[in-house]
Amino acid sequence: MIWHFIAVGCGGFIGALLRFEVSAKLNRKRLPYGTLLVNSIGSFFIGWIIGSNLSLGWTLFLATGVAGALTTYSTLMKEIWTYWIEGQKFQAIGYTFVTFIVGIGLAFLGFSL
Repeated sequence: MIWHFIAVGCGGFIGALLRFEVSAKLNRKRLPYGTLLVNSIGSFFIGWIIGSNLSLGWTLFLATGVAGALTTYSTLMKEIWTYWIEGQKFQAIGYTFVTFIVGIGLAFLGFSL
């Protein structure tokens, strides 16, 4: 059981650092490309992990740890809400649709490989 905590923690450490770097370099006021990229990569990665039937330890490390810390639902919601309250409703709706359609498609693609 302790190894499961260690697997999730180590994976989470890696995923969080990756998200921080990508978001710091790519997020812009016009469109938060960094958040879109990490959520898209994470969707594909989780689909691939689940489709690969890895052991529990590897699944915890990669899906729960790395991909769980890499992706960010809360930042996505903050960005959508910010667009909305700033009167950029079209941008909020478009960003929402693009994020979820791309995410679902990439998760399916990853699972299918």
